[in-house]
Amino acid sequence: QVQLVESGGGLAQAGESLRLSCAASGSILNVNVMAWYRQISGPRRQMVAGISNSGTTNYADSVKGRFTVSRDNAKNMVYLQMNDLKPEDTGVYYCNGRGLGYEYWGQGTQVTVSS
Repeated sequence: QVQLVESGGGLAQAGESLRLSCAASGSILNVNVMAWYRQISGPRRQMVAGISNSGTTNYADSVKGRFTVSRDNAKNMVYLQMNDLKPEDTGVYYCNGRGLGYEYWGQGTQVTVSS
């Protein structure tokens, strides 16, 4: 069982940047996909960005060109660099790791972007 802990959330003005970090309690080397989700309202979480253990990335259309996901398997860390933030990026951001038969979630970190 791997525990995920997010950090780096907070308040930002529109156009500013934030960097989220996700620290894993164990190795993520063999975790197929590490991803960031956000929850804006209600229980549904939207995938924002994901990265496979081979480095392949994918992004939600709304963040393409602004957000960058990366992973450091040696440090068991995942990052989300968020540039040119918009008010609609406001939400709780969750770190996620998943593979065949397993899935891990962090507790989330709040990001609030004001206009």
